[in-house]
Order: sequence, then C-alpha cells, then structure tokens
Amino acid sequence: MKKTLALILAVVMIITAVPFVFSGCGSSKSFTVGFDAEFPPYGYKDEKTGEYKGFDLDLAAEVCKRNGWELKKQPIDWDSKDMELNSGTIDCIWNGFTINGREDDYTWSVPYIDNSQVVVVGKDSKINSLSDLKGKTVAVQSDSSALAALTGDDATDENKKLAASFKDLQQIPNYETALLNLESGAVDAVCMDIGVANYKVEASKGKFRLLPDQISSEQYGVGFKKGNTELKDQVEKTLLEMSKDGTVEKIAKEYKLSDALCLEK
Repeated sequence: MKKTLALILAVVMIITAVPFVFSGCGSSKSFTVGFDAEFPPYGYKDEKTGEYKGFDLDLAAEVCKRNGWELKKQPIDWDSKDMELNSGTIDCIWNGFTINGREDDYTWSVPYIDNSQVVVVGKDSKINSLSDLKGKTVAVQSDSSALAALTGDDATDENKKLAASFKDLQQIPNYETALLNLESGAVDAVCMDIGVANYKVEASKGKFRLLPDQISSEQYGVGFKKGNTELKDQVEKTLLEMSKDGTVEKIAKEYKLSDALCLEK
C-alpha cells in the first residue's frame, strides 16, 4: 500500500511539473525597440494597415527573426527616450538615432546610415538658400539632431551664427506638427533629417521643397543603455551578417535609402 501510494504521488509530481518544463522550453526572448512613430521612413504608422513599419523597424524585425526573438515595437515620446531606456521599458532606441554628439551617452552599434540635416520650405517660398533664413521663424524637433547642429556644443560657428540670425527657433514635439505649421504659415522653414525630409516632400505632392544646402552631416546607429555591450554585440553581429548577404540593401531599396547606407559588406 505504501509503495502504491508513493508511486501515485511520484506520478502526480511528474505530471504537475511537466507544464512548467514545456512552458520554459517554449518561451522566447523579447526585444523591445523604442521609436518615434512619426519619423518616416524609419518608423511610422501605415495609414492603410494601422501597423507600425519603417526601415529601422524592418531591420529590427529581421534581426529578431534570425535570433529567435519576439519583436516588440514601442512608440515613445522622443523627449522621454532616456527615461524609457534607463528604466528597462525598451531595450534600445532604433529610429534614425544620431550618434554624433552622443558618443558617450549610450552604447552604440556601428553606424549604418549617413544622414544630413536639411531645410524644408513651402513650394512658393522666397527662401532659396540658408542665408535667406535671416529674420525667419524656423522649426526643429525637440532634442533633435537639427537642434544640436544649430545650437549644440558641437555646432559649428557658422551654424550658430545662422541660428542667431533667425527671428525665432521653435522646438516642436514632432515633425508632423512642424510641417503642418509650415503649411499654415506659422513657421517659414523646418530643419530636419534628409531621409524624413525626402519622404515628406514626396508625400506632400508639391507643397514643399528642399533647399540645396545642407546644415550638417551625421551618422545613425542603434543606441543601447550604457554598458549593455552583450545585447549590442549580438544585434550588431546580426546586422553585419544582413549587410553581407544583401538583406539590408534589399530593405533600404524599399524605403529609397540605398544611397545613405554605410554598413560594411
């Protein structure tokens, strides 16, 4: 009787333990990407599907696929990106994130995009060069590379002089609002990343145009919490593999960013 009871108890214990064994085997690592949802073509909401997509998000999806991770796309307030990263809400900032001027603030992947800061104006604007911005109201996104290029510690003397010539330099939460303000005449120009600018100018169907002169040049990388080298190394390794086998180039073509790629092959 004792042997039978012991056997029954053993079987019950095994059966009870099995679900935990299998749930452990079936679990997978999640990878949460923080991004600005109004920053096309790098990250944005598709109007037709309502899904988040973009060049950076597609790259992240492929990285996750190759590593067996679950991708979680987390839209963030750009002003709160550091808080989100340091609290662990997101694993990285991957969304047209400029390395230049932030080298010591994050653990960075290798750069993968060469980017420039340009100026967008209305189609019929009389502004045709950077010097024409004197006395004008210019908008930039808050805590953006454009703002840093014009007023940051590493801004050139020429750019600081240019910014000082503006009537007003307005910081706007996102580029969507900035361009709406441009269209309404509330601002005279918007300084922004060339990839976003090209996308928005094309989508505007003739409402906007780019000035020929660039304000600055920079590079994008994937930013991780300072010291998180293990995750950075794995993502970077996978990105380089994707570059060598042509996957990055294929994704870049879809978003018309092939000319801006700088990953080694």
